Amino acid sequence: MKLRSIEECKYSMLVPTSMGVRITPVNGQPVHNSEMFMMQATSAETNVASVASYLGLPVKVLTTFVKGSPIARFIKDNLAGRHMDYEGPEVEQGDPWGYRHQFNIADSGFGSRGPRVHNDRAGEVGRTLNVKDFDLDRIFGQEGVQIVHLSGLIAALSPDTGKFCLEIAKSAKKYGTAISFDLNYRASFWEGREEELKDIFHSIASVSDILIGNEEDFQLCLGIEGPEAGGKDIAAKIEGFKGMINNVKRSYSNASVFATTLRQVESANSHLWGAILSEGDSWHVVEPRRIGVLDRIGGGDGFVGGMLYAILKDWEPEKWIQFGWATGALATTQLTDYGQPADEEQVWSIWEGNARVKR
Repeated sequence: MKLRSIEECKYSMLVPTSMGVRITPVNGQPVHNSEMFMMQATSAETNVASVASYLGLPVKVLTTFVKGSPIARFIKDNLAGRHMDYEGPEVEQGDPWGYRHQFNIADSGFGSRGPRVHNDRAGEVGRTLNVKDFDLDRIFGQEGVQIVHLSGLIAALSPDTGKFCLEIAKSAKKYGTAISFDLNYRASFWEGREEELKDIFHSIASVSDILIGNEEDFQLCLGIEGPEAGGKDIAAKIEGFKGMINNVKRSYSNASVFATTLRQVESANSHLWGAILSEGDSWHVVEPRRIGVLDRIGGGDGFVGGMLYAILKDWEPEKWIQFGWATGALATTQLTDYGQPADEEQVWSIWEGNARVKR
């Protein structure tokens, strides 16, 4: 996989997304018996891009906002604070039952009590993302992008967003931008739209350079048959993923990088965390290691963000999975659902298992 040089690109990474807010009870409490909450701006795709933006690479977000909304202002300020450029139309709210930014209501869980997440996406303005609102020739041709990261969550939001992601993939391919595609299957998004979405996902995957997802994602999004991974048996999961990817390679030969994470939950605050990555004909595996977890949400996005950062830095593939594993682990130690690395050294210290104080 060859990237465009940063000298010819204004942005290292671009992500299309639907922004919203996440509200979380303080002190690890459940939602239903809490009176105090923390609110943060969020989306899976900006979670991925945060690793690169905090480590100094230029990132751009394509999204859409509710005009005049204080939540939209909150989101814009947050993106600016994460060192991200953003672009997108301002959509009129309409009446009080019109458009708004999505709400993600979640507790972090604690000990033997697992996290619970409730998504409230009624009237979500991100479902209006439309290719006509963006000049893709300017973005990819004149500004230039090294990697565009696409998510199945956005591709499946609505017929408009599916076409939007497909046109982004086509423009990226036209201008030599590498395409990362995280399949992110969600049954509720696909209900009644299976054939439509299979066509869109197939088209995007056909031009992608990096494909990310677990065995269920590849089977349900792309129709690739493969061996079942065995429950909590990590060795079976690893072999199941390898078997699946060998099948995927025959249908999607443009991609050269495939990745997924491995997670075994011991308690809400203790996980076994691992990863698998295929690059060309080589396999790289991080056997699951125990990590402490403050909030698990965003760990997978943190892994993808770190992996893409390592690719952008042109490191050897063995470091792609190591850095991704560590940025995923980092994200689970922070109350935001995106990792905010201070520097590369902090990430490598996590990989090395060095949690000693640094003065």
